[in-house]
Amino acid sequence: MTLLITIFAAVFCTALWYKNALESDMKLGMLCWMFWSASIMWFCDAVAGYLEEGEEFFNINPVELLNDFYLGLAVVALALVVWIAYLLYTDPKGVIKSMLVKKQGVRN
Repeated sequence: MTLLITIFAAVFCTALWYKNALESDMKLGMLCWMFWSASIMWFCDAVAGYLEEGEEFFNINPVELLNDFYLGLAVVALALVVWIAYLLYTDPKGVIKSMLVKKQGVRN
């Protein structure tokens, strides 16, 4: 379930990035890399679990499905928080910088 959630997030983000690639400064490429790398990580984890312990790829136990669902949502939320922090730090549209300049102009 975690793998599916991160793959859906990666595909959605990649489609959004591709649609707006030329006119967007929102650094969606970084978000795509985070989702795709998380997807690769979960895929490798599933393959390793299958090869080492013979675990099923999809477990239909409702409790484990719910836990995996929450973990997938947590991974997506963490990636979005990191992306927003990166946007605030780099300020690609200059919004924060212009707000700081306006406040400095009011004080003087």
